[in-house]
Amino acid sequence: MKVTLLQMDIAWAQPEANVAKAEALIRLSPGADLYVLPEMWATGFVVAPEGIAEEERQSIALQWMKDTARQRQCAISGSLAVRVDDGSYRNRHYFVTPGEDVPQYYDKRHLFAHGHEDQHYQRGTDPVVVTWKGARLLLQTCYDLRFPVFSRYGRAGTYDAIVYVANWPAKRQPAWDILTRARAIENQCYVVAVNRVGSDPVCEYGGGSVVAGPIGHALSVCNNEEQTLDVVLDLGKLESQRQHFRVLDDRDEP
Repeated sequence: MKVTLLQMDIAWAQPEANVAKAEALIRLSPGADLYVLPEMWATGFVVAPEGIAEEERQSIALQWMKDTARQRQCAISGSLAVRVDDGSYRNRHYFVTPGEDVPQYYDKRHLFAHGHEDQHYQRGTDPVVVTWKGARLLLQTCYDLRFPVFSRYGRAGTYDAIVYVANWPAKRQPAWDILTRARAIENQCYVVAVNRVGSDPVCEYGGGSVVAGPIGHALSVCNNEEQTLDVVLDLGKLESQRQHFRVLDDRDEP
């Protein structure tokens, strides 16, 4: 499965501008099975979403994801700050595929209390695994990366890759680099982790988006500039590695 990482410099609170930027990046790397955008890619990491987050039913960013998935016959993954029908705000990681009126999604479980995200958003409760082109993908968002039990193979069901979307600050880049590899090693899976670059009113972001393989090596890594990155996930090779070195047989059960 061909995956394209879309490492963006996100315009603060400007969904239209960010939709245009995402479209331009996709045109640079046509033909992917899956495109992955950062966390809150349409607005930047808005801790206080009032007046900035889109209404889910009227979101131009979500509509663009649906339209693009249909037109390009691909899947698109990325999170948006949205206000849902019950009036709550969610950091919602959408996984959009062609022809879906109601896309699959995962609501961020570990809200970033240090930055007060938990004071404005309703957290999710359950892990979500989606299937696309024969690959089973666990959806995760940014701060979730620090909590290995939640993503542990067996607890969330079997999967072939974890997809992390993030706004991970440059000052904590070493943690990003280490933890993305650690999640791949301990779950014997691929990790597809997409960060942003640029800055917002609070932080600077250093990119470093990566695809890590099941033994922890980086298959490909972005630098600290806006760019796309194409990687092919070899599911046959992954299964062969799992069968040869059966570490998952000895995992702790929840």
